[in-house]
Amino acid sequence: MMKGALFDLDGVIADTASLHFKSWRKLAEKNFGRSLPDDLEQRTKGVSRSDSLAAILEYLEIKVSETEFNRLAEEKNLIYRDFLKDLSPDDILPGMRDFIEELKNRGIMMALASASQNGPFILERTGLSDCFNAVVDPSKIKAGKPAPDIYLAAAAALGLSPRECVGFEDAVSGIQSLKAAGIVSVGIGNENEVGQADLRFASTGDINYDDVEEVWSEIMNNA
Repeated sequence: MMKGALFDLDGVIADTASLHFKSWRKLAEKNFGRSLPDDLEQRTKGVSRSDSLAAILEYLEIKVSETEFNRLAEEKNLIYRDFLKDLSPDDILPGMRDFIEELKNRGIMMALASASQNGPFILERTGLSDCFNAVVDPSKIKAGKPAPDIYLAAAAALGLSPRECVGFEDAVSGIQSLKAAGIVSVGIGNENEVGQADLRFASTGDINYDDVEEVWSEIMNNA
């Protein structure tokens, strides 16, 4: 049986994904008097804060110094943290608390592999901290998603090989990261976003252990 479950955070465990782009929009309006289009959100989804800011500045056709870049990134995080103040267990996405509890009861170890540096804070606010055996610090990861680094680090933090794990993602970059790491991938979302995953659920409420275990076993047996 599979031994480890590796999770992205925003849009997979908690309903926080939209808050990131809401924060970027507030930042762009405040600092540049510019608005950001809806379709830009996809370029900032599932990637690091620095990569998101770089994509936004590229869209705005604005160049800033390294010092200003770092200041903007920190300001965005302060805006985001302010939005998170009211986060609670009620913000866990449908079905995910039960699924995580089932994994825990089955002895499956869990690690958080999110590009967000606010992962520990969000797990604490949602009451899920005790369910996770490890949380990867994205600031110590050399290359962000879609590179495999963060998921390889998550598996290693559990003392497992990539083949013993399954990963859960809602973004293209995350699925690419899992595949590059050799980890069975479970996508949550529509075909355009996670169609490359080994297994796809339309929403978190559809996730079930039996389907995940079956796909993992089939892929491992055919490897």
